[in-house]
Amino acid sequence: MSDWNLDDALKAMSQQVERAMEQLDLDELAGTIGVEAERAREWMQNAGAWLRSQAEQHDPSAPQRGSREKAADPFPTVAPHPLDLPTEEQGVALAALDSGRWSVEPGTDALTVHGQGPGPSDALGLVRELKVRDWIAADGELTLAGRHALARWLESSAS
Repeated sequence: MSDWNLDDALKAMSQQVERAMEQLDLDELAGTIGVEAERAREWMQNAGAWLRSQAEQHDPSAPQRGSREKAADPFPTVAPHPLDLPTEEQGVALAALDSGRWSVEPGTDALTVHGQGPGPSDALGLVRELKVRDWIAADGELTLAGRHALARWLESSAS
């Protein structure tokens, strides 16, 4: 019988990922894959959180959390809050969607620009972010939470 232990292996992997994150030049990595450094940082944090949650789920001494279906979600505890303050890019997108300068193409996560002005740098990711926060509906219309988020962003921009 082997003395290999899944719990110890997951914990070790989690620690290695955390150490690697500390040594990475996320700006360089983000530039290489074509995303913003903050987005790359977010991905790395989510990966570390997922590994930690997996280690906790497999740790027999840890309290059991939820059913088998919940364990299938790789990021069960990571979720944006609908009352978050939109980033600059999200605020611009909410304003453009609200005004009709941008729209979400039906059946897709693609943004269409109407009229003048630049489009978003990461249209697919941006639409997903707005949907995950419940700021826009599937058809791209602002939800009530989205209108409140836009108001928070406009208020913070005016300050």
